[in-house]
Amino acid sequence: MNKIVVAMSGGVDSSVTAALLKEAGYQVIGVTMQIWPSNKLPDENRFGGCCGIDAAADARKVAYQLGIPHYVMDFRDIFARKVIADFCQEYRRGRTPNPCIRCNQHIKFNALRDKARGLGTDFIATGHYARIEKDKATGTYLLKKGVDRDKDQSYFLYPVTQEQLSHTLFPLGDFTKKKVREIARDMTLPVATKSESQEICFIPDSDYPGFLKAFVPQAARPGLILDEAGNTLGRHQGILSYTTGQRRRLGISAREPLYVIAIEPAENAIVVGPREKVFGSEFTAANLNWLAILRLTKPTAVKARIRYQHQEAEAIVSPLDEYSVYVKFTEPQMAITPGQAVVFYDGDTVLGGGTIDPVRKEVM
Repeated sequence: MNKIVVAMSGGVDSSVTAALLKEAGYQVIGVTMQIWPSNKLPDENRFGGCCGIDAAADARKVAYQLGIPHYVMDFRDIFARKVIADFCQEYRRGRTPNPCIRCNQHIKFNALRDKARGLGTDFIATGHYARIEKDKATGTYLLKKGVDRDKDQSYFLYPVTQEQLSHTLFPLGDFTKKKVREIARDMTLPVATKSESQEICFIPDSDYPGFLKAFVPQAARPGLILDEAGNTLGRHQGILSYTTGQRRRLGISAREPLYVIAIEPAENAIVVGPREKVFGSEFTAANLNWLAILRLTKPTAVKARIRYQHQEAEAIVSPLDEYSVYVKFTEPQMAITPGQAVVFYDGDTVLGGGTIDPVRKEVM
């Protein structure tokens, strides 16, 4: 392996990734993925993150400085089908999806790699803060947390396969973000001081309600806000504006703070309750992908993370069938949210993960 495709988003992480690999002697090809849905929302300048026009321009500047070829490739159709459609479908079901995980699963480590083959290489690299190690005894590729625990992105990568890991490099996994910035400055890369985008790339101006109203109008219908007993406390302006654990912008008054504890799309209702009702200990998960093991065969002690910023907690994960598991936390956790990902860890190693569902009555 000497030739490698680097996914270049125009940010400091992917730029340093390309620079380090070039310095290490690889024949680097930079690719910026065009994924903004310009056929739906034509004002492309409103898109940020790795999707905007500026991202491609910045990646091109870095590639020119490094002396590597750079291509902008059109992934709009598959991104719309695999990421945006899933995002909208989940909100339609009253769930809260994580589109970055779907993008990694279907775009970066699948469609991009197909394009890499067309450029004469089977390997890709990204700027993720994660590590890949091969277990010499078993030949298994292990996905591990990045050294910088504040930036670790292993959570977003759990759907990758063994075969994909074997053809992927994460050069930043052993670095801290601070060190990456230093490298960028030392190399005088034009994006060395570029700020990070925290928004979802395909939603212009981070306007979730506006985007979802256009794509999922039924989720924007006003409805009732109920308490657990079914009493009406107020009205909401569409379930798309709410997620489990939300306290702000409910528009109702009560003696104590109230939080969203359930979203009922069939009734077009939001259910609220006191803070203690936001905490839960159990749920089921489906759409599983196991990395460090072939399959789960018995109840297993793990550390489980139920969203990116969640501090993983002790849990027992038990197989229900080939497609789902039951998860029981040792201590209750706040806002276990259907649609989000749960990722299981053994120390630094990702065992696997899946998508959170409400707990099924037959396993309670």
